[in-house]
Amino acid sequence: MKIDLNSDMGEGFGPYRLCDDEAMMKVVSSANIACGFHGGDPDTMARMVRLAKANGVGIGAHPGLPDRLGFGRREMPFQPDELRQQMLYQLGALKAIAASEGAAVGHISFHAAMGNMVNRDPVLADLMMDAIVAVDAGLVVFVTPDSEIERAAKRARLKTLALFLADRAYDAEGRLVARGLTGAVIKDENAVRARVRRFLHDGTVETIDGGSLAMPARSILVHSDTPGSLELARTVRSEIEASGATLAPAAALAL
Repeated sequence: MKIDLNSDMGEGFGPYRLCDDEAMMKVVSSANIACGFHGGDPDTMARMVRLAKANGVGIGAHPGLPDRLGFGRREMPFQPDELRQQMLYQLGALKAIAASEGAAVGHISFHAAMGNMVNRDPVLADLMMDAIVAVDAGLVVFVTPDSEIERAAKRARLKTLALFLADRAYDAEGRLVARGLTGAVIKDENAVRARVRRFLHDGTVETIDGGSLAMPARSILVHSDTPGSLELARTVRSEIEASGATLAPAAALAL
C-alpha cells in the first residue's frame, strides 16, 4: 500500500519561521505551501518550491483567508465570489513561482477557516471547484471523508485524496474537535503513534469520547504549527514504513 504524508509548509513570512521547513521536507511526501494570505510570502513560497523539488516532494497550494494575525483561523464575512477570487489569486501565484523553478503544483488543500466555510456550503464548494477546474483540471483536491468539498470535487470531476489528521481529535460524527477544547490538538508522540498505527492496520481512529470512527483516507497530515511537529512527522513516517506501506506524493494516489 502507498500512503501520502503531508504537512502545511512555509507558513512563516520574512525572517519568521514557524517550523524547520528544511528538515520537514526530508520527512514528508507532499507539501501544502502557504500562498501569502494567512502565512507565507513570495520569497518563502519560492524557497518551499525549491526545497520540495530538491527532495522529490509533491507541491500543493494551501490558500487561506487574508488574516495573518489570526493565522487564517477566524472566519471573515466575504461574499462567495470574493472567496473564489482569493483562492484563485493564491493558487495562481504558487503556480507561477513553481513554473519558474521548473516544477508544477499538483494539489490544493484549503487552510483552516477558508476550508470550514467551503465545507459548510455546497453552493460555495461547487463555485470553488469549478474555479479550480478552469485553472487546472488536473489538480488533486485534499478532502476530509464525506465532506462538501469531496462531493463538490467529484461533481466537478476533480481527483481527490482523503486526509487523516494525525494530530487532531475527531468527534463521533467525524468532525474535527474545535481547537479551543481540551484534547483537540494531539501533541504527545506516543498518542500520535498509536493513532497512526490503528489507522494503518484497522482503518479506524478513536474519537475524543472513546468511540471508533472509520477513516477511509490515503494521506496523513501533521500540522507544522503543532508543537513538536517535526518529531511527530518522523514518528508517523516510521509507522508507515513499519506497516509495510511506502510513501508516495498526493498526485500518485488520488482517485
